[in-house]
Amino acid sequence: MSPAIADGGMTLTTPALTRRLACLVYEGVLLFGVLMLTAFLFSTITQQRHALVGRHALQAFVFVVLGIYFTWFWSHGGQTVAMKAWHIRLVGPDGLPVTQRRAALRYVLCWLWFLPSLAVLYLSGFPSPAVALSITAFGVVGYAALALVHPQRQFWHDAVSRTRLVTTRAVHRPG
Repeated sequence: MSPAIADGGMTLTTPALTRRLACLVYEGVLLFGVLMLTAFLFSTITQQRHALVGRHALQAFVFVVLGIYFTWFWSHGGQTVAMKAWHIRLVGPDGLPVTQRRAALRYVLCWLWFLPSLAVLYLSGFPSPAVALSITAFGVVGYAALALVHPQRQFWHDAVSRTRLVTTRAVHRPG
């Protein structure tokens, strides 16, 4: 059952964890195209001929492009394309749209999803791709499970950035 909070006359219902994770997977599928275009643009501008030459600059460029993508969508309507499909919206603690500053803070804090598994990968000397994928998946699922101990079932980067994920579907009330 999703916790609901009455705020300013409207009910803000937190989407189920499984729905939020499904939205995350769908977001990844959609971002594949954005990342391909970003990498193509970078390699064209820099005349990159080998994948390992300039890879840190490419990673920084991708980080900035993703930051612009998420910050813009979150601060202009509160939804990315995947969030619209899954009827999820990002709002501030008062239920109102978030500012660009708050959206940017949330974007930076979202990388907490990967920080524990990246630390384990670094300390283990970057094992085989299969092991690395397993460690990353375990870390992401573990981080997502932390939402179950939050009083409003929000992710911890949302708690710190003072944002909330809420459902945009009308809640059906029998009666």
